[in-house]
Amino acid sequence: MRAVLSIAFLATLPLIDIAAAQTAADRAACQADFEKFCPGVQAGGGRIIECLSKHLNDLTPDCQKVVKAHMPK
Repeated sequence: MRAVLSIAFLATLPLIDIAAAQTAADRAACQADFEKFCPGVQAGGGRIIECLSKHLNDLTPDCQKVVKAHMPK
């Protein structure tokens, strides 16, 4: 049983790396805008996206794409 769980876990590692890279890319695209428009906002509960969305027209084009992709539909 342990062997099956170990294999299943190892099979998901590439997916975790891809998700982390996307998160890092999103963070990099919005870091300067976050520091400018939302410096006191704490992460969690969608607060950062909510704050950035209030400044959508002022954000860099790359950050606008990230915010639009993460906004609730």
